[in-house]
Amino acid sequence: MPRIYLNEYPFRSPEDEERKQGTLLAARLLAGAAFTAPKAGGVDQIEVEIVYGKAEQDAIANKMEELAKANPKNRLWKPMFKSEAVMVREADCILILGNFRAAQTPIDLACGLCGGVANCDRVYQARANRYGQIDLADSEPRGTIINGPLCCMRTTDFGFAIGSVLYLANRLFVDARPFMSVGVAARHLGYCPNSEIVVGIPLATLSKNPMVDILPDYHFFSRDRVIDSTRKTYVIARMVNWFDYRNWYPKEAEVPLRQLRRENPEEALKMAEAAEKEDESI
Repeated sequence: MPRIYLNEYPFRSPEDEERKQGTLLAARLLAGAAFTAPKAGGVDQIEVEIVYGKAEQDAIANKMEELAKANPKNRLWKPMFKSEAVMVREADCILILGNFRAAQTPIDLACGLCGGVANCDRVYQARANRYGQIDLADSEPRGTIINGPLCCMRTTDFGFAIGSVLYLANRLFVDARPFMSVGVAARHLGYCPNSEIVVGIPLATLSKNPMVDILPDYHFFSRDRVIDSTRKTYVIARMVNWFDYRNWYPKEAEVPLRQLRRENPEEALKMAEAAEKEDESI
């Protein structure tokens, strides 16, 4: 059997990619936890995508940084989206969950949980519908990050699915954290295309969880930023006045005369006689 060496450094090295394979395997198991989570009536309503790779994760992070400017009235919005974009880049992979029934097929129990009247009319009246069927493709967007209203029974089931994922992640010792911002960006990029409500869960199996203990302005103090700054500083600092490197080698240390007398008396005597002649000439 071939040897498989795993290490989390250097980042994106072959040994780091081998380590990430374990996280990807865990992501598949976490998707199963989302599917088996309790749901009202046992009706299927969850879709899942696993995002892996630098280009794919950078695309979601870039979209998050773009959306950071979308809500200037909220002072927490911009730093939240920008810092969480860094976490997307540092994660091993991302599990994206969506609920495809919350907007299109309410549970029709007339429960009133959404705050509407009986027969789920609040959800139906907000969208184009005919013969008791909602047509999302023909419904007008509402100008919000989530095109509501949503069936609250379905969103509760969605919460159970997310909770099941996090529970199993804890049991597998995989760092995981759900983010609304990741889900919104992923939805804009076409992930979980049948769902109006989407949540992204970055996953990692690193020595330090990249999703907790975050500094203010984390997008300035993130791992990649610090490493890039060190690279810049190193290149500049090593060019010390542009001296010829061959002149920097230190001279060989001279052997003390006392030590030379013990190890080589004849050589010590010659050195002493030469020193005397030098003194006489002066």
